[in-house]
Amino acid sequence: MTAPAILAESLTKRYGDTLAVDSLSFSLPRGATWGLLGGNGAGKTTTIAMLLGLLLPSAGRAAVLGHDMARDRFAALARMNFSSPYVALPGRLSVAENLRVYAHLYDVPRAEARIARLAGELQLTDLLDRPAGMLSAGQKTRVALAKALINRPEVLLLDEPTASLDPDTADWVRGWLERYRAESGCAILLASHNMAEVERLCTEVLMLKEGRAVDRGSPRALLERYGRDDLEQVFLDIARNRGRAGAAMAGGSA
Repeated sequence: MTAPAILAESLTKRYGDTLAVDSLSFSLPRGATWGLLGGNGAGKTTTIAMLLGLLLPSAGRAAVLGHDMARDRFAALARMNFSSPYVALPGRLSVAENLRVYAHLYDVPRAEARIARLAGELQLTDLLDRPAGMLSAGQKTRVALAKALINRPEVLLLDEPTASLDPDTADWVRGWLERYRAESGCAILLASHNMAEVERLCTEVLMLKEGRAVDRGSPRALLERYGRDDLEQVFLDIARNRGRAGAAMAGGSA
């Protein structure tokens, strides 16, 4: 049987008395886009760090494309990538130089052609010679996405991929991600506070609170379960401890 894109089994991370991630289990199929939702401190970033092998779990295990990330992460890292607008690239290097560094790290064949193609698709061509530190927030977000796609990943971890983008550009990026997933079969795990983005891109959603998965399902199933019109209202019900019964009693108001 083909291993899932991502497998988390009772994944746990503890910092002293603080339980950042508490026995999280899920299996993300190849070619699917899932959402990882929760408020600040819910455990999203810690989960992603363990899936990247940057943090060792206190208990449980994480595997990507069949590779245990605590023991064999380098075999998986060549086939996956990560994007976050909150992780800065070296500011003195130009956009092209930054992308060349990552192309070299991932041993990308015909790197210059790959960079040129990504620059065209992500509207970065005019920025290639500009120092990364002189870019606007939205431009940095698009460069971060280009970096994450440089090796044509089979698994893509995205943390707020359209943060700081204007609505038109953000919509364009979402469409680009949808096409990339459909054409490549890439699996995407998306952490986002943009509920409309999650509803559009994700077939399954994991709702986290205080490190635990408190609910999961397709966006439509969650809306029906909580009796809500959009995921933002579901998010608020969970964040404010209203639960499913509370959502029904709230009569649709957030």
